[in-house]
Amino acid sequence: MVPSRWVKYDAPEISSLYKLRIMHRAMNVQNNSIVMIHGMWCAGWCWENYVRHFEARGYRCIAPTLRYHDADPGAVPHPLLGTTGLRDYVSDLETTASGLGLRPIIMGHSMGGLLAQLLASRIQARALVLLAPASPSGVLALAPSVIRAFLSLPAKGTFWKKPHKQTFHEAAYSVFNLMPVREQRKLHAKYVYESGRAISEIGLWPLDRRKASSVDASKITCPVLTVVGTHDRIIPPFSVRKVAAKYKATHKEFADHAHWLLGEQGWQDIAAYVSDWLDHADSR
Repeated sequence: MVPSRWVKYDAPEISSLYKLRIMHRAMNVQNNSIVMIHGMWCAGWCWENYVRHFEARGYRCIAPTLRYHDADPGAVPHPLLGTTGLRDYVSDLETTASGLGLRPIIMGHSMGGLLAQLLASRIQARALVLLAPASPSGVLALAPSVIRAFLSLPAKGTFWKKPHKQTFHEAAYSVFNLMPVREQRKLHAKYVYESGRAISEIGLWPLDRRKASSVDASKITCPVLTVVGTHDRIIPPFSVRKVAAKYKATHKEFADHAHWLLGEQGWQDIAAYVSDWLDHADSR
């Protein structure tokens, strides 16, 4: 196998306003492509552990960075980020996935889990892996811990039109709650702004006339796996059970894990479970 290295390139321009940046490792692999979709406030970097794990098992991993998320964490957010919606993200991802020329495996974490569901309803996928996925419309996921994760959001006034970034304390409580404080600060320092519109389309779906987070389950025909940590505070386990029921998915809950399934101590056990499931996904 040819040694791999990080490669960064620009996808074809979809409009004059932006380019979708994609990071992947160049390998001599012709199939088993996995599109890994990150969640709020993050970028393709969050998949580094999983890329390493799955590439060692012969997969080709593509970890796109969502529109306007390829920014310096300390920079002023793009002026169009606040009004960028879920459908904008999914359109970009569809362009990326369609360019692979194969039925990809689609994997998503958190908001990326919802984007993965939306993408899988648009294209033919080999399998769908949802790690602590945000819920589509119709699935109630509200809990006190979720409200606490977004306490700073209403202070922005018309927050549904403005960029948003969790405070350190919100992130430490709801996303990195099982990580050491030093790691919490390191990860939060990488945070970029998220779209207020996308956040609202997820959390306030009953008020969204566009129904941007709606997923037609009948259009997802591939095997589906849902995974959640029992200590997740921002994506409550009960909501992931409802998502699993929607797609008649295989469902797995990991004790002693929370939301950051991509890097918490023992993430390798989760990645190994997903690998084993994928090995038999075609026969499901």
